[in-house]
Amino acid sequence: MTTKQKILIVDDDNNIAELISLYLIKECYETHIVNDGEAALKAFTTFQPDLILLDLMLPGMDGYQVCRELRKTSQVPIIMLSAKGEVFDKVLGLELGADDYIIKPFDSKEMVARVKAVLRRTAQAPAPQVSSVPKQSGNYVEYPDLIVNITNYSVLCRGQNIEMPPKELELLYFLATSPNQVFNRDQLLDHIWGYEYVGDTRTVDVHVKRIREKIGEHPSWSINTVWGIGYKFEVKR
Repeated sequence: MTTKQKILIVDDDNNIAELISLYLIKECYETHIVNDGEAALKAFTTFQPDLILLDLMLPGMDGYQVCRELRKTSQVPIIMLSAKGEVFDKVLGLELGADDYIIKPFDSKEMVARVKAVLRRTAQAPAPQVSSVPKQSGNYVEYPDLIVNITNYSVLCRGQNIEMPPKELELLYFLATSPNQVFNRDQLLDHIWGYEYVGDTRTVDVHVKRIREKIGEHPSWSINTVWGIGYKFEVKR
């Protein structure tokens, strides 16, 4: 028998949480509801969800703080829920490591579709790479002073482990596995966030900026902007 995927719903409005739960149960997911940030962190340990639907406006510890705490130890998919529709709020959520951002009020079918899309993306096995070095396993790509491993979600740059939220790491990995190939922002959105993603191309710009801040440039490689088009991982020959 197939094990149901588990979704943790974090919302201080229990009526909304119950409604979300009903829609997800109908789609054969197992759900658990909590109403504040502290309870969310405890439930994450005990319930061990496959995905978290996280409201931002929570009593005490807000959704941003919860996301920040979870990202210290886990890459569990997080979809933020909020009545705040400003670009700043979306960007902040994505920078903290959220995988998607849904504005309230939302259509139930769209919410379910986004849940499925995020779970599908995180379950997809990436294409294997030909690179092979000692002490590395799984799927990874290597350049001088840079190893990006998509299997264990790690980045080693200049001998240092670099912490990256899932989408930053996936974007870096995707670019690095196609050196010197230019991708426009829409292509990157499709590959990393999926065609169901409803958002603007600024999401890509924000993630590229954060990656650059963390890994910098190297004499052998860099992430370059191709003005008017998009980005490429340039390998200097």
